[in-house]
Amino acid sequence: MKRVAFYTLGCKVNQYDTEAMMKQFEEAGYEIVDFESEADIYVINTCTVTQQGASKSRKITRRAKRRNPQALVAMVGCYPQVDADEVMEMAEVDLVVGTKGRSKIIEFVKQAIRAKAPVNFVQEMEEDDSFEEIAIEESKERTRASIKIQEGCDQFCSYCIIPYARGSLRSRSLEDVKAEVIRLAKGGFEEIVLTGIHLGQYGKDKEELDLVKLIKGILTVEGIKRIRLSSIEGTEVSDELIDLIAESDKLCRHLHLPLQSGSDKILEAMNRPYDVQQFRDMVTKIKAKVPEIAITSDVIVGFPGESDEDFNDTYQVVKELEFSDLHIFKYSKRQGTPAADFENQVHSVIKKERSEKLRMLAKSLSLAYQQKFIAERIEVLLEEVRDNETGMLTGLTDNYLRVLVDGSDELLGELVEVKLMEKEGKLIGCLE
Repeated sequence: MKRVAFYTLGCKVNQYDTEAMMKQFEEAGYEIVDFESEADIYVINTCTVTQQGASKSRKITRRAKRRNPQALVAMVGCYPQVDADEVMEMAEVDLVVGTKGRSKIIEFVKQAIRAKAPVNFVQEMEEDDSFEEIAIEESKERTRASIKIQEGCDQFCSYCIIPYARGSLRSRSLEDVKAEVIRLAKGGFEEIVLTGIHLGQYGKDKEELDLVKLIKGILTVEGIKRIRLSSIEGTEVSDELIDLIAESDKLCRHLHLPLQSGSDKILEAMNRPYDVQQFRDMVTKIKAKVPEIAITSDVIVGFPGESDEDFNDTYQVVKELEFSDLHIFKYSKRQGTPAADFENQVHSVIKKERSEKLRMLAKSLSLAYQQKFIAERIEVLLEEVRDNETGMLTGLTDNYLRVLVDGSDELLGELVEVKLMEKEGKLIGCLE
């Protein structure tokens, strides 16, 4: 039996795509082994959002070939889609597949083996491309499963390579999504995470279909107790979606709304589809309707031209909006994007200083959000792993609080009600 190992870089969509490819290999009789083991085939699902992502993809590829020089090494995903020629120049690469055609990965591997020479299966993106169906029925995680409902992006932010790597917007049909949710529910999953490249645009390429209709279509699936949304643009959160979060006991009280900058000047340079006041108004509206909601966000520091005043604007907006968690990224040039050629690039030392200042603010905001729920009873979905430091069970509330619970293995994968207390900055869930 041939052994195949996978390594995934980047986003939740990539993680989903990897699991879908794993399923194909398993069904074809291959043995899935850990990436650190010796395998006959190595599949590296790459990331190219930043130059560092592409560099790490190359590093992992070389590591695989060193582990077994006779193995077939495949690089798939965003990096080869954007830079196929560069990838093909790598001596360690035997097979190249982009963000299309991964449903045929087994066939491509067999052709590459027969060819006994590097093979390039990267396909050009076409405007009329349909959603490539590579569903999963089980997941490495046993408590929650991600479902990719949408592919591609037409927004073209000036710093982002993804529209070139993933192509234009394509939405998966409601019927196919619901069928996968039903299969996952039968497999014992209690939480579903809806994910995509531009989630809020789901259904825009299809008649009479949008994200709210999709959510309503899967809320009725028996066995699924939670539906969580991954990242969504604030401008794409409709009143109907807010009402649904407020009224449904299944739709998680958590939205990840990327801010990116609190400066209108920088937002315009980024080609973001909103200004600061529009974003502020949306967050205010959501919190008024769902007071307990967790709103998390992304911020890029050190974007070309970002002055001290621009950064201070961002700091003040983050502080005002009281995000429950914040992902902070130092701007990194990505060749092939407009921003890579912008003047007034910010020095790395300044980026680091600004990043650290925001990180300290984010930590205090996160702790303040936690405090609101101390002594309250809340449901936690316990994961099939234990906390390394304490040995306790770990899980998430619907509003994205990480909780530790002292319980037996019988509770692994279960949704349990606990009373929250705090100890040394960590949330502890008491079962009594």
